[in-house]
Amino acid sequence: MKIGELAKRSGLSAHTIRYYERIGLLPYADRDGSSQRDYDAAILIWIAFLRRLKATGMPIREMLLYAELRSRGPATEPERRVLLEQHRNRVGEHIADLQANLLVLDAKISGYAGAEKGTDHHDTGTPNDGRKPTGKRQAGTR
Repeated sequence: MKIGELAKRSGLSAHTIRYYERIGLLPYADRDGSSQRDYDAAILIWIAFLRRLKATGMPIREMLLYAELRSRGPATEPERRVLLEQHRNRVGEHIADLQANLLVLDAKISGYAGAEKGTDHHDTGTPNDGRKPTGKRQAGTR
């Protein structure tokens, strides 16, 4: 398939495909009789995987390492597994952080809903239950 078709089917621009090829994320494409890139449809699976790595925040240098290991064949599978496990752990930590942030946002939204009903809330992300803070100094201007 030509680069335009690959771009359409993969969701990447032709520019990005050429860039990925140049830096080593994609293997160099075969060329047809008129020297145009001619990609095998199997490249779509690899591109879909690269897109997932990128979407989950894997740095390009790690994507390049993974691609290089992949190109060396099955003997590198243990190294690739470790690389993916490390990335998965980072993704899990990021998801946990996002979930904690979501809870703060939910509490804040609930606080504003309560404020509309006339209740008092601090700007800490948690509703004021009517008690004075214990052992903490109120924030003020200096």
